[in-house]
Amino acid sequence: MTETRTQIARYVESRPGVHFNDLVRRSGLAPGQVQYHLRELLGKEQLTSEQLYGKTHYYPPEYDEWERSALALLRRETARDVLITLLERETAQPATLADDLGIARSTLEWHVNHLVEQNLVEKRRDARNRVTLVSARPEETGKLLATVTPSFPERMVDRFTRLVDDLLAE
Repeated sequence: MTETRTQIARYVESRPGVHFNDLVRRSGLAPGQVQYHLRELLGKEQLTSEQLYGKTHYYPPEYDEWERSALALLRRETARDVLITLLERETAQPATLADDLGIARSTLEWHVNHLVEQNLVEKRRDARNRVTLVSARPEETGKLLATVTPSFPERMVDRFTRLVDDLLAE
């Protein structure tokens, strides 16, 4: 394996779920070079990829489908905050959670819907049809949380969304 390919593979191993643009920024290589080497690594099954919500994420091959989608979502600061809060509290009402996180209810709903789709969160309804949020796989999610820190650009996108939400709420 070439030195560049080894560098890319090691970076993906250290940051499973990294997306293409972050990989290009961190590697210092041209997008075409990264694309070429990723194609080679994927072809030799030394890496795997997953398309999720408009981004392609890259992983070492040992991660299963649920772990891959979970890691991709955990790279989003707001989704990560939702999951951490649910793990700490065990359950939460959506309105309370949105208020505690300082985000609009619509932003929370957008993230929760993706977390539900990927089996990270469950929406439970009581007899009066009120929704309570709960972590679907708390032990596995906790382990994955320890391996993921959102990158600076990922955090900035989430914070910009929060800023726009605040401006629209006024």
